[in-house]
Amino acid sequence: REAMWLGAFSDPDPKSGAVVAEAGGRIVGFASFGRSRDEDVPDGTGEVPAIYVEPAALGTGVGRELFEAVTAALRESGFTRATLWVLEANASARRFYERAGWSWDGSVSTHMFDCANEPVVRYAVDL
Repeated sequence: REAMWLGAFSDPDPKSGAVVAEAGGRIVGFASFGRSRDEDVPDGTGEVPAIYVEPAALGTGVGRELFEAVTAALRESGFTRATLWVLEANASARRFYERAGWSWDGSVSTHMFDCANEPVVRYAVDL
């Protein structure tokens, strides 16, 4: 995983990147963004491939701030639409995205190894 993240953070694509949240000099969360990896989306679609907040920081607003920052970064990078994949069974994450204005676009897949190939659903928003 370290090699994967080092590669992601050093990606020369100006339309990709990551934002981090700090508390007390420690990173307590991060979110990444870039071009959509999905073949069935229109040109101009970005993606949030990862958002993570350490458990101790849940419910503190860190996740909301990260998500707002990464959504703004997608918009500033010129994307007009954005997507993300979330575990179908993760009701709390789905509510989080829905409160932020994102909605399920009807897509379901089992393609994500990091999600143990459990069903994931794609959320989308117009930027």
